[in-house]
Amino acid sequence: MRKLFPILLTFGVLAILSGCSVKYSATGASIDQEAKTVNVRFVENRAPINNPTLGQRMTQKLRDKIQGQTKLVQVAETEPRADYEFRATITGYTYSNAAVTNVDKSSRSRLTVTVNVIFLKRVGDKKGFTQSFSRSADFPATSLASSVENGLLDNEIIPNITDDIFNRAFANW
Repeated sequence: MRKLFPILLTFGVLAILSGCSVKYSATGASIDQEAKTVNVRFVENRAPINNPTLGQRMTQKLRDKIQGQTKLVQVAETEPRADYEFRATITGYTYSNAAVTNVDKSSRSRLTVTVNVIFLKRVGDKKGFTQSFSRSADFPATSLASSVENGLLDNEIIPNITDDIFNRAFANW
């Protein structure tokens, strides 16, 4: 009986662990096992000042991140009930002074983008969220905003916001 106890204990622990309903991946994403589909709706741009291509770029970056780091399948926006759904709106797009010199002249400027996200979960614990995400990038005040804008968006702001959204949805950060 003493020899059987460790074997029975091992099988018992394995049986308990196999009943877990959350899947973990090497990317740190935690996805419910029954989740198969995701719908990242087009990110609407409702900021008073905006870049006309920002919504499309942000939508595609979030879709690419989810597709590259999960096994979820993107479904058409007309699909009525995906397991996970993202609805996002760009609500802020502002330029401001980031640093001022001793002669009251701006030395650095800042571009800030704010996105409001609604994340719906239709499987598992069904705990979605509504949250605003904001990211900024600084640039020399002597540069024209139009000359640095796309670089700041593509290299800093969009990747950081999509990382924040992904982590909040799938890593609960």
